[in-house]
Amino acid sequence: MAAQDLESIAKALLAPRKGLLAADESGGTIEKRFNAISIPSTEANRRAYRELLLTTPNLGQFISGVILFDETLRQKTSDGTPFAELLMRQGIIPGIKVDKGAKPMAGFPGEKITEGLDGLRARFQEYWQLGARFSKWRAVITIGPNIPTRACLEANAHAMARYAALSQEAGLVPIVEPEVLMDGDHTIERCEEVTEQAQRIVFTMLAEQRVVFEHLLLKSNMVMPGKDCPQQASVEEVAEATLRCLRRTVPPAVPGVVFLSGGQNDVLATQHLNAINQKGPHPWQITFSYSRALQDPSLKAWAGDPANVSTAQKALFHRAQANSYAQAGKYSSAVEATAT
Repeated sequence: MAAQDLESIAKALLAPRKGLLAADESGGTIEKRFNAISIPSTEANRRAYRELLLTTPNLGQFISGVILFDETLRQKTSDGTPFAELLMRQGIIPGIKVDKGAKPMAGFPGEKITEGLDGLRARFQEYWQLGARFSKWRAVITIGPNIPTRACLEANAHAMARYAALSQEAGLVPIVEPEVLMDGDHTIERCEEVTEQAQRIVFTMLAEQRVVFEHLLLKSNMVMPGKDCPQQASVEEVAEATLRCLRRTVPPAVPGVVFLSGGQNDVLATQHLNAINQKGPHPWQITFSYSRALQDPSLKAWAGDPANVSTAQKALFHRAQANSYAQAGKYSSAVEATAT
């Protein structure tokens, strides 16, 4: 694929007033979410739920791309339309999560390494044929006593850089996601320190693997205190710390940063995104790539009942619209109350 094609895909994913829907939950993750609404995680139920999300009327007005799981990229709507084709008809770019998950890192208690490089070149060729035009690889970084270690950060960054090089070779725009988890009681200052270190190492490794910065996106956590920290931060403090970290680590050549919600509730994730964008302009386009913060209201409204599909789709559309306002720095409580 020509370089200009990768560049055009990256720019399309970063279209103004749009963001990404992360619908790439692994089997274990989607099972937990289905358990919360008391429905079994069968292939039929997963397909029905993903169809609900992807057939939401006018979703392409606010969503530029959807990250899919391997199973989902291969699935079809009830009328036989492949999900990737359905998305493309709406002007939404299909993407694919390609890593095989975070596993315990040998010799490093409490830390994990993301696997999935073996056979990845061949899988990319298949994903291209199935319609994917961008990809995602996630590393998880835990903050705790004496962790993360530099060895863990470097091992994950090296794997991520190798993935990104293979993705660009195959013609898929890579999204690199070094996620610093909210689990724990660490302060916002500690989160900022670790996030800065992790991102600095990632971009060093990307450069060493000859990954083209102009043809990738960073998916980042926001800089926040751990969820068990007694001193939680204000929306303004989160925005300032997050931007300070990005300015210190992310090259201006990178076209965009898409944020994960990382366990934030739906409204708080929107408020944080809005505050960050109100402090622009930035060297990069900044938008959202939310999973739970977009899906939770929809999942609860659906509850596995086909009669609730329309209501669930309206809930997803509402959250996508609210985050569209936040991407422009124009979100407010009035928008939250009136977005339809």
